[in-house]
Amino acid sequence: MTPQTPMPVLSEEGDYLLVDKPLDWTSFDVVAKIRGAYKRNGAKRKVGHCGTLDPKATGLLILATGRKTKTISSLEILDKGYEGTIRLGAKTASHDTESEEYDIRDVSALDEQTIREAAASMVGERLQQPPMHSAVWHNGKRLYELARQGHEVKERKARRIEIHRFEITGIELPFVHFSITVSKGAYIRVIAHELGELLGVGGYLSALKRVSIGQYNLSEAMSVDAIVDEIARAASAIEE
Repeated sequence: MTPQTPMPVLSEEGDYLLVDKPLDWTSFDVVAKIRGAYKRNGAKRKVGHCGTLDPKATGLLILATGRKTKTISSLEILDKGYEGTIRLGAKTASHDTESEEYDIRDVSALDEQTIREAAASMVGERLQQPPMHSAVWHNGKRLYELARQGHEVKERKARRIEIHRFEITGIELPFVHFSITVSKGAYIRVIAHELGELLGVGGYLSALKRVSIGQYNLSEAMSVDAIVDEIARAASAIEE
């Protein structure tokens, strides 16, 4: 999606680039692509990102360039909004579609009120243990690297997070569609898993899109290719 006005990409003090991250790209893939675009156009820039998005998630990813990279920490503390779908009646090791389903269960006994009440009961502060398939560091390695090697770290330190809003927007069992706003550090995959446990049938995140980070919205974001093109256009305009 393209915003109504061109996104600044070559400001002297640096820029915030609002990217609509595609499915199956890592956040680091996006950074590398944008950094490469600057380099190819003779405008070498430091590039960093705020708030990692899992490969199986899409939506808003904010990149900072130049001196703006020093302000990334001010973005990381902002609340984040998501829309997504939870598949009830099954689990996966990664709590999303990256790994295979297991423990398949019947969900036909679940009713709409029970599902909505379970989601509502999760609103508020809670301790959340990061999943094994996450970018959290442990003894010099990312947890997801250890998970893919078949290892499990049981002493993963729980974090205090807050679910500000957890709204069920549609139910088509075994799928439940939702909209949620959470604090920094919250894993939506874990929330999906916990909702499944609360309902007694298991569950995992089957789709996720980040729609906001603080005051920044997905509607203002551009595709990776559009930003690459904008960098080339802006660099060409400066040369002229």
